[in-house]
Amino acid sequence: MKSFLLVVALGLASAKLHPLSDEFINIINSKQSSWKAGRNFAEDTPLEQLKGLCGVLEGNGGVEIPRRMGMIPKGFVVPESFDAREEWPHCPTVSEIRDQGSCGSCWAVGAVSVMSDRACIHSNGTANFRYSTEDMISCCGSCGFGCDGGWLEPSFSFWQKTGVVSGGRYNSKEGCRPYTIAECEHHIEGERPPCGDIEPTPSCTEVCIEEYGLGYPEDKQHGAEVYSFYLQEEEMQYDIMTNGPVEAAFSVYEDFLTYKSGVYRHIEGASLGGHAIRIIGWGVENNDPYWLVANSWNYDWGDKGLFKILRGSNECGIEDNVVAGTPA
Repeated sequence: MKSFLLVVALGLASAKLHPLSDEFINIINSKQSSWKAGRNFAEDTPLEQLKGLCGVLEGNGGVEIPRRMGMIPKGFVVPESFDAREEWPHCPTVSEIRDQGSCGSCWAVGAVSVMSDRACIHSNGTANFRYSTEDMISCCGSCGFGCDGGWLEPSFSFWQKTGVVSGGRYNSKEGCRPYTIAECEHHIEGERPPCGDIEPTPSCTEVCIEEYGLGYPEDKQHGAEVYSFYLQEEEMQYDIMTNGPVEAAFSVYEDFLTYKSGVYRHIEGASLGGHAIRIIGWGVENNDPYWLVANSWNYDWGDKGLFKILRGSNECGIEDNVVAGTPA
């Protein structure tokens, strides 16, 4: 009876607490042991600012891409664990953690990261073409609203039909259109300036930076085939092992903001919106199957920019909106 009353008391307490408070973090840790909660964001960070980072809009923007089915060869056995960083160490983008800055561009960051990974993987390391987040958020009108959110499916369709130019991180001078939104401290104090309100979407300027030395039309690269998965765990695993990381969207709840390590599952807190990420592998930890995921809130967040989330039960919708493709 005492334990029941304690659970009730904790539930009532957490309902009244600010989701970035130490008390909320302590309650998350007291309710479960599969993952560790801790401080990623300053307690006074406005929740509206954090909601703005969750830039996946509902639906698919009216663009449907084919579902990939029947591609697994007979006799294929899924290994217990897989890490794309170990499989393709010669592809630098696979290990990168991008920073979307003060912009709800997660949908575009996840998409161009997957495209960049697969360009390298399919060329056996000879094509290190970093696709441009800037080009995707500013020039893909069918993808959504740039820094105010977008959809996964149209971004891959845009890659296939229109093409995307190259572009590196903020202030990198790398590629045709590098990211112009500054990296910032989403979290506690650090070397970057603090994040603020969501910035305006950059203009679609179909010109490469002067340092690049190549014209915008000539720089575009396309996708050959684009496809999706819906609640297809084994098909996703086969595709990741064969072609590289995939992009997925899931629902972010307030407790996810506090993730530090372990296998995440939603415990407490309200929904903040949809968020896009890059699945780079999987494994099992303390009997919990998980997806290994790269976030886009820089290396300071979570487990050096990564997190693990429960696999096989569509935790927070992680398996019902997954997209990928192959480079032309």
